[in-house]
Amino acid sequence: MTTSTYTGGCQCGAIRFRVRGELKDASICHCRMCQKAFGAYYAPLVSTRGAALTWTRGERKKFRSSNFVERGFCGDCGTPLTYEAPDGVAVAAGAFDDPSLLPPVVQFGVEGKIDFVDGLHLLPGHRTEEDAEQAPFVLEIVSYQHPDHDTQTWPQEKSHD
Repeated sequence: MTTSTYTGGCQCGAIRFRVRGELKDASICHCRMCQKAFGAYYAPLVSTRGAALTWTRGERKKFRSSNFVERGFCGDCGTPLTYEAPDGVAVAAGAFDDPSLLPPVVQFGVEGKIDFVDGLHLLPGHRTEEDAEQAPFVLEIVSYQHPDHDTQTWPQEKSHD
């Protein structure tokens, strides 16, 4: 029997994590607290209950958002990382190196759902480079984000040629 391993971290690479085990409870939460915590219309989260979550680099900062919940985030880049409640820890789905492996199976806090969210898939879609005429800088963007895999050190050491 093979144990699944998932890795992830914040966008600057200061914090990394690993989860070993089955992750089957990915969700979207529409409550107002999650909207504010993620700065988004909803929060995609993956429960780690029944799996082993290990922090492999750095320490997250925490904000107590209610009498029961703390939310972890990177103190350097601000990436939302966790929802920590008495019943377990959920990790932000987008913080995983491959979030496509963790599709949501349920929605919570639907009383806070913003009406237009259900129609987002109907909006026209464009690739980044299609906006080059209006915003030519998009063709020259160099990402400083941590890559979507574990690294020995980060930031990468610069060569002194």
